Amino acid sequence: MGKMQGSAMKLPVTIIRGGTSKGVYILESDLPKDKNEWDNILLRLMGSPDQKQIDGLGGSQSVTSKVAIIKKSDRPDADVDYTFAQVSVDKPIVSYKGNCGNISSGVGPFAIEKGLVEVKDGMTSVRVFNTNTDKIIEEEVKTEDGEVVYDGDFAIAGVPGTASTIKLKFIDPAGTLGKGLLPTGNAVDVLDVPDFGKVEVSIVDAANPLVFVKAQSLGLNGGETSDDINGDAEKLDLLEKVRGLAAVKLGLIDDYTKSAWETPGIPKMTFVSEAADYTTMDGKEIKKENIDLLSRMMSMQKAHPSYAMTGAMCTAAAAVVEGSVVNKVLSAGTDTQFIRIGHASGILECGVDYVADAEKPGVPKIDDTFGFRTANLIMEGNAVVRG
Repeated sequence: MGKMQGSAMKLPVTIIRGGTSKGVYILESDLPKDKNEWDNILLRLMGSPDQKQIDGLGGSQSVTSKVAIIKKSDRPDADVDYTFAQVSVDKPIVSYKGNCGNISSGVGPFAIEKGLVEVKDGMTSVRVFNTNTDKIIEEEVKTEDGEVVYDGDFAIAGVPGTASTIKLKFIDPAGTLGKGLLPTGNAVDVLDVPDFGKVEVSIVDAANPLVFVKAQSLGLNGGETSDDINGDAEKLDLLEKVRGLAAVKLGLIDDYTKSAWETPGIPKMTFVSEAADYTTMDGKEIKKENIDLLSRMMSMQKAHPSYAMTGAMCTAAAAVVEGSVVNKVLSAGTDTQFIRIGHASGILECGVDYVADAEKPGVPKIDDTFGFRTANLIMEGNAVVRG
């Protein structure tokens, strides 16, 4: 456990950019054994609740207010156990519901840095058990001379420059809530949204549960920037209403109006549309022939500046569910081994391996979903966490 100095704790931490998120990575052995003590420590560590997180390591938005807690695994099918914590920026809330795929991409490098796995020459495979979803993620990390190779020529939208490729494969990702790929049993459900009307949605659970809705159903076009969405209070309220109603349908909460407090992280709100030309947040023109669909995700009641990796995994799975909202907007002839999602910062490529399920026509059995990320080690040291 971290060393105590008076009322303050000196906590060994590592800061890693994983994909399009940035998080604080901690060895579980450096935290108290009593997990009830974790929330207060993580809130103080990140500087929450405070919109600027000025008194902590958080970066004032959900994608920079994340924590990964890691230990060597006792499981025969995993090398390390990884618990994801989403620390709210402006509320005294730490959510352990669901996983973050971007932060997951830093777990393999962290495990290698801390000597938790045997390093191979050329490529080291790290089997990660995510405790939030009870799922295994296989990560392929480039290594040389016993060390992680961070430099490379692979670029991902939403991150400047290039780095070494990390492949993430989410094994048997469906059913993180224990209710299968389609937790309501339907490819499409109809939600009755107060003060708005009926909205068709697809609630799909792979890597994380997402609720998909066609952009046009909510008066959107699918090509919005994060600023467009975050600047429209009425649309933010509508998106959270839909998400809250989906959370009720999933049995996560009883009252949709309390969704932002009681289940802020899942299901992830996502709106999709057919491929179309659009402009990214940094002014880059994306042509419709270079993408297979438009999609925008929400994260902790705000628009995600790019796209969550677990969101991409769930989108890939939803793409092969006959009649789902995602399946219906997908470009004809899309290669499901190479699905190109057009998001607010650019394009994310992902894929899905699946087989038909004879017992459930139209509902495939998802063997795995996969995608590619990069990571960067930013800092190692001690954080002073005051009581």
